[in-house]
Amino acid sequence: MGERRGTGDLPGGGSLGKGTSLKGGSDADLVVFLSCFKGYSDQETTRAAIIKEIKRMLEKCQQQKQFEVSIKQSRWPNPRVLSFMMSSKTLDESIEFDMLPACNALSTPRGGEFSTCFTELQRDFVVDRRTKVKSLIRLVKYWYKQHIRPYKEYLKRGSPCPPQYALELLSVYAWEQGSRDRAFDMAKGFRTVLELIRHYKKLSVYWTINYNFADKLLERFLHRQLQKDRSPLILDLADLMGIVGEGSSWDLVAWACCCGQRCCRKPAGSALQPWPALPQ
Repeated sequence: MGERRGTGDLPGGGSLGKGTSLKGGSDADLVVFLSCFKGYSDQETTRAAIIKEIKRMLEKCQQQKQFEVSIKQSRWPNPRVLSFMMSSKTLDESIEFDMLPACNALSTPRGGEFSTCFTELQRDFVVDRRTKVKSLIRLVKYWYKQHIRPYKEYLKRGSPCPPQYALELLSVYAWEQGSRDRAFDMAKGFRTVLELIRHYKKLSVYWTINYNFADKLLERFLHRQLQKDRSPLILDLADLMGIVGEGSSWDLVAWACCCGQRCCRKPAGSALQPWPALPQ
């Protein structure tokens, strides 16, 4: 890598870092904060070469006996992420990784293009949720993998599926807006998340944890973001310029939200009502 090589930290995102992984298969975001990135322009112009070097090193790992590494080929000339899956040869376990080179921009926040720089804030937001809220996130992600992932093949030439991060945010939002009870009904929480997805065009979801209306400049920009015509509008809680799931096939996910299924009904068979979490 020559002059591009640098030291870096590896904060963990994804389901492993947030404590919401599923048994048998999970995902992790590995954000590599590199000292060779002096600014955003360095990240944008040299990340392809760095990803190429990381890929070369991963291919060496395939020679190891205890793991199998499957690297996903990117169709983009300047990819932001290197996706690969690592599987155990002895255990029925696998982890899907997204490795993202980034500059450390927590002190100078900027755009959705560099949302990977805010992984620690995104991770901590989920990590700090109550244990049962994390269980709700796991349930929603399991449903997503079982009922939405099989349709991904039909989306190769169209819009991608919404990221799991969007579903995590909607799960937290559903609990915060509709319940906040520590011992909430899991089925009702799940039913509420499905209801939010079904009515995705009505959603305007954001948090004022890492940014708020106190600063006049941020206030004007936040108002502009909230006035955008997006379906849905889910602002990244750490990156004010990031709209999570923008351009994704939310209509497909909404179509799969069959609230008449057994898990959305009471033991006696009547329909389970969601929490009042939808915006009025």
